[in-house]
Amino acid sequence: MAPITPSSKIIIVGSGVFGITTALWLAESGYEDVTVLDMQDTAVTAYDPLAGVDSASADLNKIIRFSYGSEIEYQRLATEAAQIWHKWNLEIAAAPSDELSEALRGDGRRLWWNAGMLRMSCEPELGDFELETLENMKEEGLREFQFRSDDDAGWAHKLDPCRRQERFGTHKAVLDSTAGFVYAFKSCAWAQHLARKAGVKMILDPVRGKVLDIASTGKRPVVHTADGQEHPAELVVVAGEYLAVETAVPNTRALVDDQYLIAGGWTPSLVPEVSDLLETTAGSVATVLIPRDRPDLWERFAPENQPVISWGSRQGKDVYSIPRDEKGAFKIGWRKTKWTNFEEIQGKRISVPKTAHVTEQKETRIPLDALDEFISINFPELAPLGISSTRLCWYTDSIDNSFVVDFVLGRPGIAVCSGGSGHGFKFLPILGREVTKILEGKGSQTVYGQMWRWRSSDESRKNGLEEGEHGPRVLSKQKMASEADWKFTG
Repeated sequence: MAPITPSSKIIIVGSGVFGITTALWLAESGYEDVTVLDMQDTAVTAYDPLAGVDSASADLNKIIRFSYGSEIEYQRLATEAAQIWHKWNLEIAAAPSDELSEALRGDGRRLWWNAGMLRMSCEPELGDFELETLENMKEEGLREFQFRSDDDAGWAHKLDPCRRQERFGTHKAVLDSTAGFVYAFKSCAWAQHLARKAGVKMILDPVRGKVLDIASTGKRPVVHTADGQEHPAELVVVAGEYLAVETAVPNTRALVDDQYLIAGGWTPSLVPEVSDLLETTAGSVATVLIPRDRPDLWERFAPENQPVISWGSRQGKDVYSIPRDEKGAFKIGWRKTKWTNFEEIQGKRISVPKTAHVTEQKETRIPLDALDEFISINFPELAPLGISSTRLCWYTDSIDNSFVVDFVLGRPGIAVCSGGSGHGFKFLPILGREVTKILEGKGSQTVYGQMWRWRSSDESRKNGLEEGEHGPRVLSKQKMASEADWKFTG
């Protein structure tokens, strides 16, 4: 493939985190003809999950963390991203209201909250991952921002919000005062706003933005959309979460792009080569609605007083919580087990999403095993409130939890940008910078280009991809929680 030039026509399939950051950085790097295709109008919905959007990107909020154990490259990239999150907060606050979508107007013009992140051990001592993180923070000059629970300095009101020392006689944790969370759907809407200002064209439409096929004509790919149009390009980037499957109804075909699925039977992927590298999985998410008429709880779970919490990371728990939002939603997520949902795709069984709104078989429940323990142990005062909602958050996991950004071998002009593996959102402001370098053919010259290249593994364990549908993570093998299970007290 010839190198792209500023006038090259570039098409990005998908307007989620991976797609919109790539579009934004390409445009800001001088590429003049960048178009994003998506079958959902993420401009109108503003990525709001309450508007019927099923996507990992279209979420209420996401954690911004810098703890990566020995993976220093991700720690450094996250630290760089934090500088842009701060910049975006200032820019969105100063932007004229008439330039913004409704979701970004009003008083809530804040994307990034530096609430801190408390990494709590579920054991009497800190785990190896935590100790490695502290050592790397020291080497990077960031150790002074990490407060251990047995330190008597700074951020004291957030060092033990669960009163574990008082109730259990032991509490081992580290508070990262540089971390926090962002409002996810608003962040995507802001990034799309910036991309439009930079000159990116958007085709966000259930017909005109629906990709049916990517064909190769000589050395140039051609994107076919559901309105019968052909879109030739020098480069097509398939960006997002659901690269492993495509959906179809009789006589039509519709891509499952980075965000969305349309009901129907399954057919092969536009990029079937990724099936040995990526797998669609789901984490369990629940919310507890904090009532305004409980000022004690309302204040306690506000981001000014409550940090982001991770509990038992790499210790068999892997649960997190995020402070309540302006409506009182206190989010809890479980990533200990990443669920799969296998269906037959023309003779091949692969994991596909099963979502709340747009798949033929819908699912809002989460496995029963995910409920109760985190609340009953750490926040027993919330038990009488119970759970207010649940959902499955579908990600794409790679064989090693590292991203996949590379050209598809044997398909000139086609690249993939995916494999967020549950930790990609924090890089929204900066990821496109590194993706752009890879698309310019400079991947071998950068540490991230080498990390995210197309790869295989000879290891017997491949982040669960080796299990298939015979493994224990398949949704159909789980007992799913009903609304009756949302109440923890009689």
